[in-house]
Amino acid sequence: MTLTVLALTTTATGLSSATAQAGSATRSSVPAAGQDPLPEPTEAQFLDGPIYVAPTGPPAADASDPGPGPVDSRSTETRALGPGTYTCSGYAGIDTKNPPSALMADTFAWGPFTPYRVGDGTGNVNWRVNPYRNPSWYMWLHSLRWLGQGITAGSEGDLVTLEHTAAIARDWVKDNPYSWKSDIGAWESTMHRTNVLVCLRQSVLAAYGVSVLPTPYAWLNASLHDHAKFLINNWSGAWNHGTDESMVLFGVGCLLNRADYRNLAVTRLDSSITTAIDSQGSTNEQSTAYAQMNYGLWGRVEEVLLACNAVPSATISARRALLATWIAHATSSNGTLHQIGDSEQVKTIGYPGTPLEYAASAGTSGVAPRQRVAIYKRGYVFGRSGWGSTVKPFAQESTYSIRYGRSRAVHGHNDHMALTYTARGRTILVDGGHAGYQNDSWRAWARGTTAHSSMTTPKAAVMPINTDLTRYLIKDTSDFFEFRDQPGVGVSRTRGVLVLKDPDLVVTLDRATSQTWQQFQTLWNLPADQKATVYSRTTAIAAAPGDSMRTILFQIPYKQELPRGAILVKRAQTSPILGWQYPDIFHRKAAPTAMFARQGTRASILSVIAPVSATGVVMYKVRASGTSTIVDFTVDGKKVSVLISAGGGLVRQ
Repeated sequence: MTLTVLALTTTATGLSSATAQAGSATRSSVPAAGQDPLPEPTEAQFLDGPIYVAPTGPPAADASDPGPGPVDSRSTETRALGPGTYTCSGYAGIDTKNPPSALMADTFAWGPFTPYRVGDGTGNVNWRVNPYRNPSWYMWLHSLRWLGQGITAGSEGDLVTLEHTAAIARDWVKDNPYSWKSDIGAWESTMHRTNVLVCLRQSVLAAYGVSVLPTPYAWLNASLHDHAKFLINNWSGAWNHGTDESMVLFGVGCLLNRADYRNLAVTRLDSSITTAIDSQGSTNEQSTAYAQMNYGLWGRVEEVLLACNAVPSATISARRALLATWIAHATSSNGTLHQIGDSEQVKTIGYPGTPLEYAASAGTSGVAPRQRVAIYKRGYVFGRSGWGSTVKPFAQESTYSIRYGRSRAVHGHNDHMALTYTARGRTILVDGGHAGYQNDSWRAWARGTTAHSSMTTPKAAVMPINTDLTRYLIKDTSDFFEFRDQPGVGVSRTRGVLVLKDPDLVVTLDRATSQTWQQFQTLWNLPADQKATVYSRTTAIAAAPGDSMRTILFQIPYKQELPRGAILVKRAQTSPILGWQYPDIFHRKAAPTAMFARQGTRASILSVIAPVSATGVVMYKVRASGTSTIVDFTVDGKKVSVLISAGGGLVRQ
């Protein structure tokens, strides 16, 4: 690598002030054949405590949406009248590891944990047991969703299994009388358990061929009323929990002919849809996986309302259509969602007739969104070199995400200014991932700043981070964005990001000042399958064994000399935690993190991320142009120049 260092600056022109923008979408439909109509993040989880999210948007009946179709202006009372049906919603896969033989032994299995006998074999369960000290294990126990196979067997005529399964459910009712708020597992799983009781009720009616519950099962209706009362008094508001709660409250009202339950549920759904999914299609959960789950969830809301002769507001369809485009933009060239917030690595689900069909099929079917770059005011930038063509397939395009916006909430992380990036058919920059919901140091790390590819100040007193997108410039072959915030008490930082195509290249300029001495660390989190080594005092190289490409990461001195220890590579460090990746909540992998480090009261770190062929090299030289700095790169034989302005703008020349 050859270089000449000159550090002069000038002013960039042509940059736009930041205003949020995103495209429209077509009306959503059903998922592709064989796919779950209500997809959730793999082994969907719970948060570590009750959360209420107040609806802040206009109610559906008054909303004005850019999506297709008029808004239904009829009152919620009018739309919620009339008899109908509410069907069992299933068990979200929680029943998979719990066959009837296990249920007959009162044995519960979830996740990677060894099956555990929670009862005495008669249906008498210890509902306070938590052998693995895992909050999700405990909450899924209380959800009763693990009883699914027994309920299904009963509906098919297996009365022995049905009676034992019902005994377990009735034992929960006996041991957890209303109100069960004192037990967080019982509380958080109420919406799921209510659905299971609905499924059990339908199974009993089917097994005995009756339309009214037999007297020994009358407790089911009483418990459903108790669960409805709990849902009325403990609504979680405008996010997926609140949506699930409102939907099953509506379902109970439908089955038990309670118009008051149904009307309240519809009112809540109408009041929350515009907060749960905003006018650009962004959800309020700060997680890509939960965005995809919400798309399916609100689709089921529409189906449930229609099945009980209620007409869902057109606002729901309009917002889902916008969300479909959002998810398509959030899909990387690998066919998975950029891993943001409480998200495992999940594939995009292709709903026919929506932009998701194109994104999930890697461009083999459907129609791509019109825009190459989408900027969302709730704090997301999604971009790509293209949507695939005969010249450059979908999987070979480069894709990226950048986070900004309001401080961490619901399923979000402190990932402001962080990047994820794919190019040349593989993942280049990763997120630390989703560590689950147990309150330990690993979850704290995954949600904290050092699990993400951004500049961090680990010694600064933490504070809520609110990040502004201050300007951007979108060109045919490059995208520039600049962000500003205060990541810690007395600390200000600015990040400029320039993403180029042909050649694929990322250039970032991190600048920070502090009122007191700090450590400034620009972190680049790399995939677990790669090994990263320090090549020189400016450069690290990351590659996976046998791979056809490698990533060259380096820093160019800019307005600040490189100190000793300016570049480090961390892997599998535990104190402090650094150099890990969670592809899912059950697997933690050692992964390299490249660190560009400074210390003092100011920092200026100019980083370059260059994915190249396995033998590719990057050369650069730095020259002055008036008061500007221009860096001339040769990346795997391709030449490109980047101007750095006096104000920190990054512009491809």
